[in-house]
This record gives sequence, C-alpha cells and structure tokens, in this order.
Amino acid sequence: MGLGVADDAAVYRINAATAVVATLDFFAPVVDDPHTYGAIAAANALSDVYAMGGEVVLALNIAAFPESLPVAAQTAILRGGAEKVAEAGGVVAGGHTIWDDEPKYGLSVLGLVHPKRVFTKAGLRAGDVLYLTKPIGTGTILSGARQGKTRPEWVAGATESMLRLNRHAMHLAREARVRAATDVTGFGLLGHLWEMAERSSVAVEVIAGAVPLLDGARLCLAAGVETGGGVRNRDWLRGNVTFGAGIDAEVSAALFDPQTSGGLLLGVPAARAAMMEAAFARDGVALWQIGKAGKGPAAIRVV
Repeated sequence: MGLGVADDAAVYRINAATAVVATLDFFAPVVDDPHTYGAIAAANALSDVYAMGGEVVLALNIAAFPESLPVAAQTAILRGGAEKVAEAGGVVAGGHTIWDDEPKYGLSVLGLVHPKRVFTKAGLRAGDVLYLTKPIGTGTILSGARQGKTRPEWVAGATESMLRLNRHAMHLAREARVRAATDVTGFGLLGHLWEMAERSSVAVEVIAGAVPLLDGARLCLAAGVETGGGVRNRDWLRGNVTFGAGIDAEVSAALFDPQTSGGLLLGVPAARAAMMEAAFARDGVALWQIGKAGKGPAAIRVV
C-alpha cells in the first residue's frame, strides 16, 4: 500500500505470496485496572492488522510511565499486552519505555498477508452489503463512567467488547472473499465509513435501527454524556452525512461516538452476503447487517 490512499496499516510486498503488514497504536488508560488496560491497548493495536486481512506475527511494546507508577502496575500493563498478543498467535519481542507524567501504552505490530488477499478501505463497490462485527458505544460509556453516569454492568460489557480480538471475524471475512474493510476506532462508525465511501467513490446508506449499541450507551447519551471526539467527528463529517426523518438524537450521537478496539466494518458483494452470514452464525461470531453501498458520488445517508 502506498501513501496515495491512506489505509489502516502499511503493507509491503516481499514476494508473490507474502506481504508484511505494519502498524502502531498507543494511548492513555481507558480503564482503571492496569492488566485490563494493557490488554485493551494491545487488542486495539492488533486490530489494524486484522482490518487489512493479515495475521499477527510480532509486536514491540511502546510505553511511557510516570516514575511514581508502582512497578507492579507497570508489569501488569505489559503482561496484559503480552497475553493479548499471545492470544493473537504472535509474540512480544521487546520494545521501548520512557518516563512521562501520564501512562501511555500500545504496540508496534507486524503481520503477514497474501498480497492478493489484502482488505482495503478503497475496496467498497456499489451493491456491496455492509456489516459490523461489534456494537458501538465504548466512548460514551467510558466517558459516562468518569462522570458517574454508568452502571457497573455497562462498563463490564464495554470492557468485554474492547478485549475481544477481531481475529476470527477476519478469518470468516477472508473466507467470504471480502475486499473492503476497516476497523471502527477514533473516528466513530460514520467517520470510518466515510473513509471507505470517499476512497471507493460510492454512496452509502446506513440503517440507523440496525446498528447495534452496547448496553447503556443510549441511556448515557440521554443523560447528557458527550465526548470531545464525538463532537469533532460530527464537525469533520458535516456536509458528507445526511439523516432521514425520525432518527432520535441518541442514535445519531452514537454513530459519531469514538470507539476503542471497535469491530470490523466489512463490505461484501451481495452474492456472497448470505454465505458470510452463515459462516459467522456457524462459528458463533457476532455480525450485524447495517446498510449497503450504491453508485457515487461519495456520501453517507442514514435512514
């Protein structure tokens, strides 16, 4: 992949059968438990390899810790990340740490993919059916937790979602010969969908009622919880997204909500959609049909 059309990760072809996928990601804590934080940060970083259709091979730690942070907490963060990489079939082989006032952790990740089986944001075509593999709402729920406006079970549900790897969902998408994919993270569902629509020169229709929300996300939004990322995403997409009548404010806000370790957003030709749905159902992997792509120019309409 060149720099002309940015994607979720860099891809460098070694030969006719092998290409390297390279990415990195890190951020400040999103949960209080150090081990869980490390695992979520790792899952989030690994996801870009899956969004390109690749398998994780190797990862390097990127860490910034306050000198006052107990060694046990530092160790727990690194252990959480290493265990998640091992779950992905890869290995952590070192990394780099600096002192900083605020903890930050993540990974530089290398994966492998066949050059002819790479998923791209620009692979969406008119007629493709759109699918999502995880509910949205992590940004709202995590912000609500900081404001004391959540319930423990909502945070637990969001945490479980963030910890879940996109690995097997990628396997099933690859089985269905998906060509268009991205993962849903900081730009929210509509932001990442716009990247696909713009780079593929297609118009996209999203069915608002079909988009899955994490338990508690709607109630947090109704209670006035707002994220800075959600506001920035809405401003960025102004003019490129239109909403039909009757879509309530909470659902609209959720579609702009920034996600941490979100699901895969997949576009599959209509002729293979039923096959992919059957494969996900067979293996017990969550999948929601949320819309479709049509002829351009690039735009998103939510109905």
